[in-house]
Amino acid sequence: MSQLLVGLLSALMSSNQPVAVSNFVTQTTGVSVAAVANANDPAEKAYRQLLELDENTTEEIDKWIRDAQEMEAKAGAAPNLTLNARIRQRLDAVKTGYAKFLEQNPKHVKGWLAYGSFLNEIGEESEAAAKWEKARELEPTNPAAWNNLANYYGHKSPVKKAFEYYAKAIELNPNEPVYYHNFGTTVFLYRKDAKEYYGIEEGQVFDKALELYQKSLKLDPDNFILAQDIAQTYYGIKPQRLEEAIKAWEYALSKARDDFERQGVQVHLARFKINMGKFDEARTHLSLITAPQYGDLKERVTTTLERKEKEAKTGKPAEAP
Repeated sequence: MSQLLVGLLSALMSSNQPVAVSNFVTQTTGVSVAAVANANDPAEKAYRQLLELDENTTEEIDKWIRDAQEMEAKAGAAPNLTLNARIRQRLDAVKTGYAKFLEQNPKHVKGWLAYGSFLNEIGEESEAAAKWEKARELEPTNPAAWNNLANYYGHKSPVKKAFEYYAKAIELNPNEPVYYHNFGTTVFLYRKDAKEYYGIEEGQVFDKALELYQKSLKLDPDNFILAQDIAQTYYGIKPQRLEEAIKAWEYALSKARDDFERQGVQVHLARFKINMGKFDEARTHLSLITAPQYGDLKERVTTTLERKEKEAKTGKPAEAP
């Protein structure tokens, strides 16, 4: 598979399902495309058509890549040598569409935001940032532009600029949970930068990240992904906050959308219960895990449980199996 195709594969399949730009704009910026569009405005009609092209292209390319993966997985199947060219052709058509639209509507802020989101999704991050910067110049009070640029600086540096831009996005729209979520994640991941920027210690950095997460969760209390992200944070907090971690995972469990997600949470609850020495409770959590996808993980956690339980009874480290 070509280097370009690998890059596109990574960009387009970074999650289980492709995120169409119309949805991506909402999920990462808090701006609902449908909500802001004026159906009677010719520019808005053209904008909607462009988003549909964007969405259809993303879905089509995703299908091509999945089909190619299936073919390559079969014994003796040769890679599709034309796939790279087909993908590039389709992406170029969307880029051309955005370029023409913005040439005709140079002050269309949502167009610049959406174009940046499209470019970001296909891995052209620097080009995406330039489009978002244009949106910010046109409308300095647009919180989505500040948030998107903060996301960019969080990945590409300077990270401290990301802190500044997230704060600005929240100042402009304090009721958007996505901004707090993104901000909290960046503070947690870049703790050294956060310590220097805010003049605080590492424990206080953890507190700040969790505070931002909690503000996000207060605004979007039924968001399982958000609840799971908050709970995951406790793996990186030192010293461990076991009671808080278990409460966070129990909350995530209450918001799980299906049995598969619930079983995934049971794994984490078992781990933290083991660390607390609550071995019977951990065993109960593990007994609820039946999905084959969690089989290997369940076995590893069970092994840890047995080892820790033996150590607790004997008062000395158990021999590795």
